Amino acid sequence: MAGTTRRGLIGGAIATAGVAGCQTPTQPAARGTRLVRFGAKGAEKPGLLDAAGRVRDLSGAIPDLSGANLSDASINRLRAIDPTSLPLAPMGARLGACVGGIGKFVAIGLNYRAHAAESNNAVPAEPVIFLKANSCIAGPYDDAPMPADSTKMDWEVELGVVIGSHAKRVSRDTALRYVAGYCVINDISERAFQLEGTGQWTKGKSCDGFGPIGPWLVPRDEVADPQALHLWLEVDGHRYQDANTADMIVGVADLVAYVSKFMSLYPGDVIATGTPSGTGLGQRPPVYLRPGQTMRLGLDGLGEQSQRVVAG
Repeated sequence: MAGTTRRGLIGGAIATAGVAGCQTPTQPAARGTRLVRFGAKGAEKPGLLDAAGRVRDLSGAIPDLSGANLSDASINRLRAIDPTSLPLAPMGARLGACVGGIGKFVAIGLNYRAHAAESNNAVPAEPVIFLKANSCIAGPYDDAPMPADSTKMDWEVELGVVIGSHAKRVSRDTALRYVAGYCVINDISERAFQLEGTGQWTKGKSCDGFGPIGPWLVPRDEVADPQALHLWLEVDGHRYQDANTADMIVGVADLVAYVSKFMSLYPGDVIATGTPSGTGLGQRPPVYLRPGQTMRLGLDGLGEQSQRVVAG
């Protein structure tokens, strides 16, 4: 599609590349700590953005942004490093999911009142928990494959919560201490798989490429209030979702505490906290994705994603 823009690493800096080859830097200078992973899928290296928005290679300091490397002590050690002392990422390197070795990809359904209403569901009495298969995890700018038998592929911008230390039956008051940081997630969904026939949310949420995470991880203490973030999503330039995390039914601290009652959360586990109204399912009549379309989405301070839908 002429004129479609894709985001990736160009000459060590995050930039937008048109399909015709035009390359125009779009990201502002990095403010605060922005942790990334770059490289081919399955072989990503850890990195961080420098003040000019260029990706620097952290692999000499840690093996990956995963597990124990997401602890408070580790993150504090990483942000003490002078980015200019690190090598630049290779030209043209892909950005991967900003967390590696994810053990559990937990998601919360119907966590915004308006989304529950547009989905013809009552507001849940307690959080709805489901899992996305780890095989769905993708980079923030990877193509989004449409399964061959898909008819209702949909979008969902969400605030992602990355766990930094073992949490089991933690209290609401202490829950955020167990969070390493925050990121952008697109909880891509196939509504026919999810809701029709035998249903089952997990199978409608777990197709390959249905879990883009990133572009970067922002440490929790650099996000003043996770319940005060603007989030939005566009398809081919049309804005469908435009809301604030203040509208969540159950906030981040309560969600971490609630989920930890039923399963231990370990460093590197990720929670997708629910999506606001404006999904394709919620349009009247419903609108679903087609190959060739581009989703673009983001949250305040956490960066932007962009995925082109392709035939799977």
